[in-house]
Order: sequence, then structure tokens, then C-alpha cells
Amino acid sequence: MRVGLFVTCLIDMMRPEIGFSTLKLLETAGCEVVIPDSQTCCGQPGYNSGERAIARDLAQKFLDEFDSFDYVVVPSGSCGGMVKAHYGDLFADDPELMGRYERLRPRVYELTDFLVNVLHVDTVPGDYNGEVTYHDSCSGLRELGVKTQPRALLAKMPGVKMTEMKDCQACCGFGGTFALKYGNISTAIVDEKCANIAASGAPAVVLGDLGCILNIEGRLRRTGDTRTRVLHIAQVLAGDA
Repeated sequence: MRVGLFVTCLIDMMRPEIGFSTLKLLETAGCEVVIPDSQTCCGQPGYNSGERAIARDLAQKFLDEFDSFDYVVVPSGSCGGMVKAHYGDLFADDPELMGRYERLRPRVYELTDFLVNVLHVDTVPGDYNGEVTYHDSCSGLRELGVKTQPRALLAKMPGVKMTEMKDCQACCGFGGTFALKYGNISTAIVDEKCANIAASGAPAVVLGDLGCILNIEGRLRRTGDTRTRVLHIAQVLAGDA
């Protein structure tokens, strides 16, 4: 199985170790993984800001880079949601591009969805020990249906104790450009999320979207919490946490 890995620009620039954890998980599961060198952004920031021409160019670039693979895996609900839920809007006036997109779209998966529903993995290489709580990122949950998959994978790790926080499905306040445009509202939302993490009693919060990681961890640290760990699901599953 030949898999194209879309690393995402945030992971590439901010937390490349998440990309390496993703690679380990896929290769351990028997995939031949290819990472196109020319990949950049999925186009979501431009799309959310009304820059449709820029977003469309990036979407077409994504097609050019990834439509030859058996599957495309994205370790981000946000970027995966952009590709699967919004590229059709960008290609609506171009039958050729729309046709290519419609053939590719069913082969694009968020990481945990791919591990559970395509590879049907029985084990993961990680040996994490400890209590965690899980934050459901908005795009992964609402655009891709990612909810049970990461929890099913964590349940395969004997050392992990899962404790659900209050309102685990509520937004963390990031929302891409939302956090820039409405900083005060974003801060109020992430403060509530941080309070729910603390109330769960878990010393670590696990999630599947780097935007949420940066927002939650940044707020925890700025408010004096230097102990709560904020981990991408790939790091935990791969044994890199």
C-alpha cells in the first residue's frame, strides 16, 4: 500500500516530531510512505480569509502532488477537513479538476481514521503509561467524523487511563484566523477549555490537530501551568511522548 503523507505546514514548521511519529505509525503498520518534497499548505488560511484564488491554487497543487497514491494520510483534522469538505467548492467551476478531486477525495484520511478503518491495526508501538484526557478538534469531529477512532487506539494501550473532560467536543478557541480576528473571544473560549482539562485531573491532554495544541498549550503556559502535557495523538501512539 503506497501512502502519501501530507505533513501539514504547521507540523513542518512548528512540531516536526509529530510528522516523524506519524511516519513511524504508518511504516509500523506496513505502509510504503512517500512524503512529496514540494508540499506546502492545504489552502485553509486563504480560504477562510476569502482569498479563493490562492486557496484554489494550493488545492490544485495538492491534487498534483497526491493523486497518484493509494491513500493520502493527514495528521490533522483541520487540514483533512479542508481537503475533504471544501475543495469541492473551489473546483466547482472546473469539471476536469472536480473529476480529479472526486476520485481522490475518498482516499484522503485523517490519521486515526486511517489506522482504525483502513488498516484495522490491532496494536500500536507506543507504551505510554498514565492518565490522559482527550480534546476533540472541531474540524476533525464535525467535518471528518473523528471521535471514536483516537479513543479506540488509546484503548489498545494497556498503560493508558482515559478520563473524559467536561465538554470535550467544545472548541478550544483557535479556529485558525478566528483567533487573530477575535482575540478576546478566543481567549475566553480557551480559558474554559483549560479549566475543563484541569478539572479532569489528567496530567496530559491528547488531541489530533496542531492548531489546537498550540492554542491550548500556549494558554496553559501563559497562565502559569507548566506541568500539564499537551500531546498529539501520533506521539502517544508511536511511543514518542
